[in-house]
Amino acid sequence: MHALRWHAKDELRLDEVGAPATPRPGQAVIAVSYCGICGTDLHEVAHGPNLIRPGAHPLTGTKPPITLGHEMSGTVLALGSPAPGIEVGTRVAVDPCLRCGVCRWCRRGEYHICAKGGSVGLASDGGFASHATVPAEGLVPIPDGVSDEHAALAEPLAVGLHAVRRAAVQPGDNVLLLGAGPIGVAALLAAKLAGAAGIYVSEPVPARARTAAELGATEVYDPAAADVRREVFLRTGRIGPDVVVEATGRPELVRLAVTTVRRGGRAVLCGISGAEASLPITQIVPFERTVVGSLGYNYDIPRVLDLMAAGRLDAAPLLTGVRPLSAGVDAFAELAADRGSHLKILLEPGRP
Repeated sequence: MHALRWHAKDELRLDEVGAPATPRPGQAVIAVSYCGICGTDLHEVAHGPNLIRPGAHPLTGTKPPITLGHEMSGTVLALGSPAPGIEVGTRVAVDPCLRCGVCRWCRRGEYHICAKGGSVGLASDGGFASHATVPAEGLVPIPDGVSDEHAALAEPLAVGLHAVRRAAVQPGDNVLLLGAGPIGVAALLAAKLAGAAGIYVSEPVPARARTAAELGATEVYDPAAADVRREVFLRTGRIGPDVVVEATGRPELVRLAVTTVRRGGRAVLCGISGAEASLPITQIVPFERTVVGSLGYNYDIPRVLDLMAAGRLDAAPLLTGVRPLSAGVDAFAELAADRGSHLKILLEPGRP
């Protein structure tokens, strides 16, 4: 079978690899329907290794070259041992968090911050192939009425939902989102579900700004043309937003998130980068602002799928392209050259 594999920085190849082995207990083999290209994948190719380890991962033993892809849907082909609610033939989305199951965090149900953890597609071979071997505990049945395409978007949507949950957004809150890429848009949709009264968005890319407006943002600002902090302060009765979600990982926006949120408010950081941000203590302690990190998801993918099935969450706005796996290298190059033209491209391994 073909697999889109990371070999090293700037070395992404469509390789011929062997079919998956018979799954061990606790594992499953799925036929991949769709798998999304994530900003993390792009970052690994352009600047890695970052989350990919140069040597063997301590939990999985996998080392490069590694098949990328962690935002996937598919159908179960084989189970290494019985899995509750899962049978061969079940349509599934995948929670790609790899976990040891025995550390303090796993025992507390915080598997997404496992001390030895990683992710399918970064610490083990992922979904940019016709078949993938994944932990059975990460399989989430896709409800009837939810398409495989939209189920593959459950993972990025879960990142936004988790950030909004970490922010404890309440009905009537005012929320500022810094960045309207896939995670920012996911947070926008989640903030609407949480009952936010005002949702303000800072986004310099016109296409993404238009998408945020179409999805119901109260106001969208181009940070190159407006003082976002001042505008949101004025729009919220000179109080400031109750919550700021920073979805880019850019140091200057991390600082903006902290200095913009109201007294006693919550700044949630869910963008990841290798950069360092300098935060003024005098902007945190005297105003009792809370700064919260938000990583991925923690039982949020089932919530997203249930919301889709109930008609309360529409994944369609995130999906801006579907390509065959054979066009994967070109799709990566296209996104690297102009990420603003797309929110989410899915690769379809079964498509010629």
